[in-house]
Amino acid sequence: MKRLYLFSILYLIFSCKDVEKNETPLKTVINKNYVLAKEATNEEVAFKYYNSAKEEFLINKDSLMAGKSLVNMAIIMSNQGDYYGSQQVSIEANKILSPKKNENLEILSSNYNCLAIVSENLKQYDKAIEFYGKAIKLSNDTITKLAYFNNIGNSYLQKKEYFRALNHFKYILKSKKAKINKVDYARVINNYAKANYLINNNYNPIPLYEESYKIRKQEKDVSGQNYVLASFVEYYHNKDINKTRMYSNDRYRVTKQMKNPDDQLEVLQNLIIQNPNDYVKYFNEFTSLNDSLTLARNSAKNQFALIRFETEENKAQNLKLQKDISEKKYQIIKQQILNYSISILALIAGISGIIWYRKRKQRLLLESENKLKEQQLKTSKKVHDVVANGIYQVMTKIENQDDFNKEQALDELEFVYEKSRDISYENPDSHDEAFHEKISKLVASFKNEKINTFTVGNQKETWKDTTNSTQADVYQVIRELLVNMKKHSEASNVIFKFERINNQINIQYTDNGIGVSDELIFKNGLSNTVSRIENINGKITFETKTEKGLKINISFPVS
Repeated sequence: MKRLYLFSILYLIFSCKDVEKNETPLKTVINKNYVLAKEATNEEVAFKYYNSAKEEFLINKDSLMAGKSLVNMAIIMSNQGDYYGSQQVSIEANKILSPKKNENLEILSSNYNCLAIVSENLKQYDKAIEFYGKAIKLSNDTITKLAYFNNIGNSYLQKKEYFRALNHFKYILKSKKAKINKVDYARVINNYAKANYLINNNYNPIPLYEESYKIRKQEKDVSGQNYVLASFVEYYHNKDINKTRMYSNDRYRVTKQMKNPDDQLEVLQNLIIQNPNDYVKYFNEFTSLNDSLTLARNSAKNQFALIRFETEENKAQNLKLQKDISEKKYQIIKQQILNYSISILALIAGISGIIWYRKRKQRLLLESENKLKEQQLKTSKKVHDVVANGIYQVMTKIENQDDFNKEQALDELEFVYEKSRDISYENPDSHDEAFHEKISKLVASFKNEKINTFTVGNQKETWKDTTNSTQADVYQVIRELLVNMKKHSEASNVIFKFERINNQINIQYTDNGIGVSDELIFKNGLSNTVSRIENINGKITFETKTEKGLKINISFPVS
């Protein structure tokens, strides 16, 4: 059954939001965007306001409220299925929330809870258990801690470590505060009964299921009713088809009331199997709902990335405006100095001769060095892609990723060494990992405190039916663009937009750096990019006359 632990997780999400509403910010500055975000009924709208509020809080040096805004953004992204984006935003929140300040502890605890939820959705249960443990250490609220213990138990259920799961549920039930919150208590006894049944099939969980369901109906806990009904369906499966259908129909009604599309899809799958006579009806409904959900989540993921990119772009424009104002003031002062300097023109003329001689000497020396460098460039061109870019990527990962360990670095360096002996072809990664995940990790590895990187449209379906050799060339092209950006562009925001139209893949690279002139396109390693694109029958264009930054358009056929 799909994500049995979902409703315990939802409790923690909503509990975070309740804490948010009841807390009063330490600073008296009213942030209108933050208020609008809390009042928004649409998650995408709320995300945009939280993002704007975060920027204002950072300007006012209010790290606590900026951290809360980021955590809420991460929760929204998790709800919409953008798990990797949610992880990135949660990590950003952790960087600005110091655990040494007591005021930050509860929001840090909620943030680790969000990271745990994302890890569970990615089926990284060991990581989820680790994050729940950190959340427990930081929380001072006993009821919240018991909820986290319940979620750890759910993670162990997913790992099929039923005895460890049962021990967590027993620990909660022994607590004097286990029954303070009736919904929490209903959740725990349901999980306790489930764990016992999974350990011993002769155990009868129905009495506790019924008690849990009764409490949830009394408390009008609709999501909890859904969870218990799922337990009933699971228990009666292959035991009593009539009860299985009855509880499935009840659950379908509840999921529609909740407007929970994930669980509606799960119930529809069950109803398709349980009702062969109505197979077409449920199948059509399942297909329509699944298509709508996929489209909505893909749209939300792209929207989240674009909102963050546009915010960073606006920041860069404001900084440029301030720089232009300062430059104008500098020019005024410079002109005044020039006017005062006319009286000592004769002295300057005498010194100019000495300066000219020294510059001429430096120019001749520089020309000699450039010729030597040009000769070295020709000699090293064949190993540029494999050795230079490969090592630079490893360096970037070590610089940007706190959890990049020594063994991983040695493995990647050994990979670069072995490939340098055979320059004719390089496969950048193993085939054990999906190509869109490789691209996401590659682009994310160049993100740091000064550079923000984004991907839009990098879905698994984008790369369907592309050959390994094409993927290898595309991977190298993206890495060459990132290395060139890091070395030369001075950009603070970089975005890759991927789009597939029929049998054609389009890639648009955009940054807000200093740009590149027509004369420099075939320098700095970009000539290799052009040859790789031509190798896969593609086209590449450099838009060098844009108002700001650099834009590169790449297109090539899938096969």
